[in-house]
Amino acid sequence: MENKMREINIEKITMNVGVGEPGDKLEKIGKLLEQISGAKSVKTTTKKRIPEWNIRPGLDIGVKVTLRGEKANELLKRLLAAVEDKLKSSNFDKNGNLSFGISEYVHIPGAKYDYTVGIVGVSVAITLSRRGYSIARKRMARKIGKTHIIKKEEAMEFIRDKYKVKIND
Repeated sequence: MENKMREINIEKITMNVGVGEPGDKLEKIGKLLEQISGAKSVKTTTKKRIPEWNIRPGLDIGVKVTLRGEKANELLKRLLAAVEDKLKSSNFDKNGNLSFGISEYVHIPGAKYDYTVGIVGVSVAITLSRRGYSIARKRMARKIGKTHIIKKEEAMEFIRDKYKVKIND
């Protein structure tokens, strides 16, 4: 029997859209992400001042949605269908997490075109974990052992086997 502590799980999925400026468009994209994911959207704010782009600290410039559990699993299937179940090996980092972009949100199954928003792209980040990862986030944080950390190859195998995704080099 396989060790349950070695099983890889999806910890969370984060969908992000950068608008670049506050205003009505930011609100509409927030509602669009809520419609796609079924979860509440959160605005992202700037931390630094970049005068060339007219950005100052505390300015709302993006929207994100984070999903966990079974909802995340269902949404991931739809998001992978939007990229035709194909990923590149460069989408995976050395810690086994992956991210990819969807050029137009209308490619996501179940997403309806909103003419007030137009066409926007969505960035998707998927965080993978194993049981026991929570010790790194507790008050008396401990390190996760080298053998317990998810490697890039393990993450690629997990996504390939569980979601039937083709991974190109």
